[in-house]
Amino acid sequence: MAAIAVIGGTGALGKGIARRLVKAGHRVTIGSRSADKARATSEELGADYAENADAARNKDIVIVAVPHGSQGDTLRQIAGAIGTAVVVDTTVPLVPPKVMRVQLPAEGSAAMQAREHLGPDARLVTAFHNVSAHHLDSDHAIECDVLVFSDDVEARQVVVDLCPGMGLRGLSGGALANSAAAEALTSILIYMNKTYKADGAGIRFTNLAAAPQMP
Repeated sequence: MAAIAVIGGTGALGKGIARRLVKAGHRVTIGSRSADKARATSEELGADYAENADAARNKDIVIVAVPHGSQGDTLRQIAGAIGTAVVVDTTVPLVPPKVMRVQLPAEGSAAMQAREHLGPDARLVTAFHNVSAHHLDSDHAIECDVLVFSDDVEARQVVVDLCPGMGLRGLSGGALANSAAAEALTSILIYMNKTYKADGAGIRFTNLAAAPQMP
């Protein structure tokens, strides 16, 4: 089992990811700027807690689940602590109030922004853009694939392999630049939820003969 930090683990997405990682048997540390919130969430889930930089230190995997507006500050906070950990950024560049409209940043994606904040040597992966937070924060099965992007093929596979224990199917989406597609798709899913009264719409790829089995 892996030692995993979930930075932003008191938010909806971070908490859902942390819940499923704890259930899968991983050693999870909740990272947050608020010690009180982190303590309460960790007690609920059966995890540890620490401030962000301390949470990220000496981990196998560091998952960052914060809003786009907090991405830069958070990544800079932990950059000196991550070491050789695989860093999984979940950020989607939503721009309120028009969150149903795709509005990618000038760099092309939140993934490209993350690479600038962490530097070229970080083992950066992006994933979990298109999975409903409230479905993650539950015990039921989720009919949604997780697209995983990275220029580091080995790090990408680490995250693909992490997904089945969380009740998800992870699929390689290719290079980090491709993360823009999943980030943009989030706005479309929000639109689908509203238009078709969906309870957390997701995506599932079909006819993938060599893909992992669905959990």
